[in-house]
Amino acid sequence: MTNIQDIFKKSNVAVITGGASGIGLAAAKYFAGRGMSVAIADLGGDRLADAANELKAIAGEENVMAVETDVASRDSLEALERAVLQRFGRVHVLMNNAGIGPETSIFSPQANWDNIFAVNLMGVINGTRTFGPKMLSHGEPGLIINTGSKQGITTPPGNPAYNISKAGVKVFTEALQHELRNVEGGKISAHLLIPGFVFTGLTKGDRAEKPAAAWTPEQTVDFMVESLERGDFYILCPDNDVARPVDERRMLWAAGDIIENRPPLSRWHKDYADKFKAFLEQK
Repeated sequence: MTNIQDIFKKSNVAVITGGASGIGLAAAKYFAGRGMSVAIADLGGDRLADAANELKAIAGEENVMAVETDVASRDSLEALERAVLQRFGRVHVLMNNAGIGPETSIFSPQANWDNIFAVNLMGVINGTRTFGPKMLSHGEPGLIINTGSKQGITTPPGNPAYNISKAGVKVFTEALQHELRNVEGGKISAHLLIPGFVFTGLTKGDRAEKPAAAWTPEQTVDFMVESLERGDFYILCPDNDVARPVDERRMLWAAGDIIENRPPLSRWHKDYADKFKAFLEQK
């Protein structure tokens, strides 16, 4: 197993989509603090420039680049790769982190469904397929980290397009890691980041202050790094409200819907409320 600290080191290069805020920016700051060269990709020129300035204060102007990128566009991702390779030569860490979450229902407007799939799912797939081949070919150790969601595993009611997109990220990243570990001589591994409740622009809504239940992006990145050091593929993050054992029971119950032939999403079905509560309390 590759020593993660051999990847997070001076002269290596990290690319983070959705890097201008939230978990993406926290990860970029961590990588910059390790002496890595960092490229952040996002939309919103002023926001991207502000984030780049924060990173330059950590790593120096020569080690930071910010590229306006629409991950929904394969052409835009290919332009990002060309710019990064021209500036830094190669990539060791790719973090496909960009995500959006407009509310959807089964019959809500098509545009919301299309946008979520294009960013949350195809952004991850095309980001990997754009950067992955040259990451493999340069022969040095590296990582591809894809940001998923617990909603892609337990699929709660409320935003089906988001849940489906994140379920797709899970399945894609599992297939990616299987393929990477069977590449002869390959030194790139894939990992699925599964955040808990994190106070970011995507989750804060109208709140100005972090709820007590939420983690900060920095806590999430610290946990991610600890998990990577252990070699974890599934980086299942807790938060200040939900501990890992609770997540595990919820996920087991979701799988049990199939095995036990229960109604789908039975955790939220009135006839199964007491059964789920009892299951959750089992040790």
